[in-house]
Amino acid sequence: MNIELILDAKATLGEGPAWDEKTQTLYWVDILEKRIYAGTELLAQLDDLIGCLAPQKNGNLILGLSGVKSRASFVDFRPASSQQTVLAAVSEFAKNRINDGKCDPVGRFILGTMDMNEKDPSGSLYSFDGKQVTRLLDGICISNGLAWSPDYKTFYYIDTPTREVKAYDYDLETGSISSPREAIRVPESLGWPDGMTSDIEGNLWIAMWGGAQVTRWNPNTGQLLEQIPVPALQTSSCVFGGKDRNELYITSARKGMSEEDLKKYTLSGGLFRVVTKFEGMPTFEFG
Repeated sequence: MNIELILDAKATLGEGPAWDEKTQTLYWVDILEKRIYAGTELLAQLDDLIGCLAPQKNGNLILGLSGVKSRASFVDFRPASSQQTVLAAVSEFAKNRINDGKCDPVGRFILGTMDMNEKDPSGSLYSFDGKQVTRLLDGICISNGLAWSPDYKTFYYIDTPTREVKAYDYDLETGSISSPREAIRVPESLGWPDGMTSDIEGNLWIAMWGGAQVTRWNPNTGQLLEQIPVPALQTSSCVFGGKDRNELYITSARKGMSEEDLKKYTLSGGLFRVVTKFEGMPTFEFG
């Protein structure tokens, strides 16, 4: 599979790609630079750290913002005007920020928080159904990848320092999770497991922070199926998009890289695309 550079964005912390099926638009963020991108174009420069986003059924976006007054806010965002409306917020530790999130198959927005120093397990995982926020997990250090199985009965989740992908039984009606178990154990040689997506066959695609690659796994056996080299050391997340939903879009970052690494991986912080032989799961909408 040939990898293609879509935008040499030099993002500090490119993350959170989401594919809007209706408009055939890829949205993604630069968390630390507080930016929202629509494909190769800068859509909005925000005042708050943006951890993640998702398309809404009404055409707007829902954002996960980390602001001064509230460290975790669920915000309605109108792309045409950049108008923001806070829908809900939770009190978080001042040192925490939102890091990754996406919608579940029925439209709840699920996002996680993390210690900005990446040391303390002070983060949580939240679910917002449009009316109330529910805490699903706590004791999280670096909240990262989320994905669902094709039958929606299993939820996969990554707390990066654990080097594992955990599987949970997922109750689609209530949004609750239960029966945690290890689905995948990621060896140190591959890098740190970061953002994640899934395909209609049930495989998981995981961006490897510090590993310059995206990996494909069978979560039922824990087997590594494929490694896709990426010319960016801090590969951060991925999502399927395109007309046939077979194009894998990959974000990356320059955060934490040495001058030597930046010379070796000059395209770090870029947005990439790979045409695969697989059909990905859709980006679910909020609402």
